Amino acid sequence: MKTVIAIGAAALLAAAMPAMAQSAPQTTSEATRNADDPALASILADYEAYLRANDPISAGMEGDKAALSRLPDVSRANELAQEPVLKGFADRLAAIDPASLGDEDRLNHAFLGRVVERARARIPLDTGRIGAFNSEGGPGQSLAYIASVTRIGTREDAEAWIARLEAMPDFYRHQLDDARRGLETGLVQPRSVVENALSLMEPEMAWTADTDPLLKPLAALPASIGAGDQAELRARAAAVVADRIMPARRDWVRFLREDYLPRAPESLGLVHRPGGRDLYAFLTEGYTTTNLTPDQIHQLGRDEVARIRARMDTEMQAAGWTGDFPSFLAFLRSDPQFYATSREQLLEKASEMAKRADDGLPALFGTLPRTPYGVRPVPAEIEANYTTGRYFGGSMENGVAGGYMVNTSRLDQRPLYELPALTLHEAVPGHHLQIALQQEAEEGPYFRKDANVTAFTEGWGLYAEFLGEEMGFYRTPYERFGRLSYEMWRACRLVADTGIHWLGWDIEQARACFRDNSALAPHNIETELQRYIGWPGQATAYKIGEIRLREIRARAERELGDRFDVRRFHDALLVDGPLPLALLDERMDRWIAEEKGRQASPGQASLN
Repeated sequence: MKTVIAIGAAALLAAAMPAMAQSAPQTTSEATRNADDPALASILADYEAYLRANDPISAGMEGDKAALSRLPDVSRANELAQEPVLKGFADRLAAIDPASLGDEDRLNHAFLGRVVERARARIPLDTGRIGAFNSEGGPGQSLAYIASVTRIGTREDAEAWIARLEAMPDFYRHQLDDARRGLETGLVQPRSVVENALSLMEPEMAWTADTDPLLKPLAALPASIGAGDQAELRARAAAVVADRIMPARRDWVRFLREDYLPRAPESLGLVHRPGGRDLYAFLTEGYTTTNLTPDQIHQLGRDEVARIRARMDTEMQAAGWTGDFPSFLAFLRSDPQFYATSREQLLEKASEMAKRADDGLPALFGTLPRTPYGVRPVPAEIEANYTTGRYFGGSMENGVAGGYMVNTSRLDQRPLYELPALTLHEAVPGHHLQIALQQEAEEGPYFRKDANVTAFTEGWGLYAEFLGEEMGFYRTPYERFGRLSYEMWRACRLVADTGIHWLGWDIEQARACFRDNSALAPHNIETELQRYIGWPGQATAYKIGEIRLREIRARAERELGDRFDVRRFHDALLVDGPLPLALLDERMDRWIAEEKGRQASPGQASLN
């Protein structure tokens, strides 16, 4: 999941900003041109200017210092103002005959056309009504994420952060307007999601200058800023938080507690909301980048559950278990040998696994990113309703490493047999490797450096768990079972997400797939279910993306035979950034044909 590369709280921010904000002048970008066709090059340059103007979060992560002082305008009025701007881009793209373009230009033309089309289609749906908050919180949690990836190295950086603080009350207000509009029109989150959001928002009222995450970027300022200036900057920031942001937080809590919660329904899915079925079909098409219907996605999930379950039985027997499957799950969920005894121990084990994963990368990849990553705990203020792990994107331009975030709360719900798969997914060769390469891509237009293609990004994370088998990463039958349990988790997502939002399931119907077929801990199952309820459609992307990636690899292995080089294959998949799945098929088919035509023998071949 993008305004910021977001597999974390920033995904909430991206969901709240379906089409950001003001129009941009059609000027020629001084950045890369990245197209042979002059008309397409002009469009790409103007669209880059548009994105940089309207998405200051991503622009700031890319090194745009001026953008670091701004937040996006997420008001409904500003979203509506995008329609003529986006139509202008669509009309200019339509004036170009794709058949006249070279391969890369044709691909970028199609990709940008899809991006613009989706942005235009989202505007009348007014998705901000349902996306202003979910079970992982609301605008406060999104802004806390931005604070967590903000590094202050100069007085200019500090002033920019204070300017962002000053813009935050409007950010809160616009999203509150979205939620109020949802309440008025019936497109609302269910009661369970509201209660979860309140459990995260209400503690914000007790934050002090020492504990508020929005003030943490100013906590350790460089010595180049004098002591007196440091004190003045901190005092100004604290005043903004106390006098302007705290009232906005109180408004949110009051609204959710007094206005929203009493009218929040018990029924869970979009199928129960006005226009919900059409909205859900739109969301699944966007997240999966396919034309699969919700019914087809549901059946695919059931088929995958059956397939994975057979492999799980094999690993259960390899572990020496002589009882039945439910008793094995009960053993895994309760035996102390599978659980860390302290937060520090869990982080240490994740760190060891992360370094072991680093060690296996050169055998599988010819190109590795420059940006490093760290292993960090999920911030305490959001850990209660947060998933087991996430990845926070870094920024070499701003001196911020990527972050493999490990939830160290509820240790009896964080089994160690799942940690290898989690590490491979969130760190390397999963999200950090893929996203850092995307950020560092030197070729291609700007819009692809931060393109939000969930099916590719999350499909890659799940594919990375599979790569652990080739890396010899899973050392015991329990860890291999944990890997399959994680794959089952994603298969059950297809079943449960469509069940809730398309078929009208209740929570117990959705819970059954995870409880009966995976070793996920009960707390994790409940956290995940609330995530799917509050964030419709997103969970369907993982398995569909992974299936397509493995199909493409199988096709390449079959077509190339002994000429198949996994390092070249992975470079071809990753280095230029993610694509919608149909365009990915097209690009990789072209790569396979090029590989067939290479004249050098396999022993002489050099990596791209």
